[in-house]
Amino acid sequence: MKSIKLSIVALLIASASFAQTKDVKVETAKAMQAAPTEVKTAPVQSAIKWDQEMHDFGDIEKGKPVTYEFSFTNTTKETILITNVRPACGCTAANYTKTPIKPGEKGMVAATFNAANGGMFQKSVTITTTENGVEAVKTLSFKGKVLDPATDKKEEIKS
Repeated sequence: MKSIKLSIVALLIASASFAQTKDVKVETAKAMQAAPTEVKTAPVQSAIKWDQEMHDFGDIEKGKPVTYEFSFTNTTKETILITNVRPACGCTAANYTKTPIKPGEKGMVAATFNAANGGMFQKSVTITTTENGVEAVKTLSFKGKVLDPATDKKEEIKS
């Protein structure tokens, strides 16, 4: 009698677990059918004219922020707007022209780098703009060498 009761309980548990799995599959299928098919196009390359796309800071001191202002001219026939400026790392901050830039006008993106470690570096900032009604991107770069006074003194003592 005990084995019959255990068999019935096991059968109920098994059927309950299969029923839940089936409902999940049906709900997932319904959700997939109801999801809108929104196609996003990849951003295009920016058409604005940058005065310089790469800047070399040369030798800089560790812990002393340096800034370079990348400037550009709107060479399109429409007003553009910088919608996003994204530095590649937390050691870089950015500021930029936040007002619309009319054709022929200039704008800027300032990148401030604060080095925490010595040695060579190369960083980038990605700029997103609206140009001719579409999203466009441009990546600007800067590089240099961070001099670490503490490391340099240790090397002098060893010499």
